[in-house]
Amino acid sequence: MLIHPWDAAHDEGEWRSWLAAHDFGQLAVNGAPGEPPWVQPMHFRYEPDPGPYGQAIAHLARPNPLWHDLEQHPVVLLSVVDDYVYVPGHWTAPEGSPSTHGTPTSYYAAVQLRCTAHVVEDPEEKAALLNRQVAHFQPEGGTAEVRPAEPPFGRMLAGIRVLRLEVTDVRAKFKYAGNKPQDVQERVSAHLAERDGPGDAAARSHQTRRRATGPTAAG
Repeated sequence: MLIHPWDAAHDEGEWRSWLAAHDFGQLAVNGAPGEPPWVQPMHFRYEPDPGPYGQAIAHLARPNPLWHDLEQHPVVLLSVVDDYVYVPGHWTAPEGSPSTHGTPTSYYAAVQLRCTAHVVEDPEEKAALLNRQVAHFQPEGGTAEVRPAEPPFGRMLAGIRVLRLEVTDVRAKFKYAGNKPQDVQERVSAHLAERDGPGDAAARSHQTRRRATGPTAAG
């Protein structure tokens, strides 16, 4: 992922705050030589500890074909993308230029977690991690705890494998035209508010926030 200086996270807190509100991504696992990578969409729970970058917890069905290659190549990438919109070219034309000279572009936020994957097989540890994952998605409760050899889920434990993804590096990108003149950014922001389509409010919020807190704003 190419990250220009104007698209980079302003600080570690920016990507951490954004990731705390996101829990669905795509896990990329190296395939066999000559084969493409496996890409698995999945829910996950991100935990800021342990280590400098924390970890992610997920689980997948045992018959999933990626397990063999994951065990051979445990360095994986968890990619999370959201708050994306298409920006028409006529919104971005430089001041004084014809609107047709504007460049169409995409706005989006993306965080990529480079991880070392640890496959968890111990039933007690699997149950504990699954319960933590469910607690993240269902803080209100309403689902029985997973307990090995106990109903209703104990017998299902054998059919899944749990992944503990130790995060070793993070790449974060917030592509919201930070390199454009302020008048162009403000014009795009106004158009996003007017269009008010899927993702427009979030993209506008990122653009406004980064314009107010970025290096230029700070002097």
